[in-house]
Amino acid sequence: MPGVTDLGLFIIAGLILNITPGVDLLFITNRSVVQGKKAGVIAALGIGAGCIVHVLAATLGLSMILVSSSLAFTFIKFLGAAYLIYLGITTLLNLKKNSNCSTLSSSKLSHGKIFRHAILVNVLNPKVALFFMALLPQFVSPGTEHPALAFLFLGLVFNVNGVLVNVMFAIFASALAARIKSTTMLSRCLKSLVGTLFIVLGIRLGLTS
Repeated sequence: MPGVTDLGLFIIAGLILNITPGVDLLFITNRSVVQGKKAGVIAALGIGAGCIVHVLAATLGLSMILVSSSLAFTFIKFLGAAYLIYLGITTLLNLKKNSNCSTLSSSKLSHGKIFRHAILVNVLNPKVALFFMALLPQFVSPGTEHPALAFLFLGLVFNVNGVLVNVMFAIFASALAARIKSTTMLSRCLKSLVGTLFIVLGIRLGLTS
């Protein structure tokens, strides 16, 4: 791709970042554990769809608004934090509501809701937008005639690799969950941990400067 430098290094950096634990992987884990492989894969695809929004925003220069405007960053930051805390509280409330159930399958969502929730989890994370604005320019050749196309290409490469990693993670998480679902206490502890982590990550995002 003209205008792109060190593509191999970019792919390696992207893969390392994709396997770093964060909100996206936590949501995929949650759906994989609660509803199985198909739900986890749909969550992974939803995260990928949300990432496309960030790719297009970076390509069009819209992400610079978050970088240069403290008001815009603060708005998105608190909106995202509130959403993560909401997911965490909902998870814990569902656990309490279904305390007599023996598995994690009690708080199921439709596949459409999973996809939409996953998009919001990714889109409402301003760190993703800042990540694209910080990383992508380092792999675009100075003076290239079409920097926007280079941004778009790199963003799509990152997203495709990310979706593949997330899908494999969803399959692994669902397989692991299937082995432990027979243990009621372990299942409840796992779901409690996921809900708590959502809340912690939401608070952490809200405190980001």
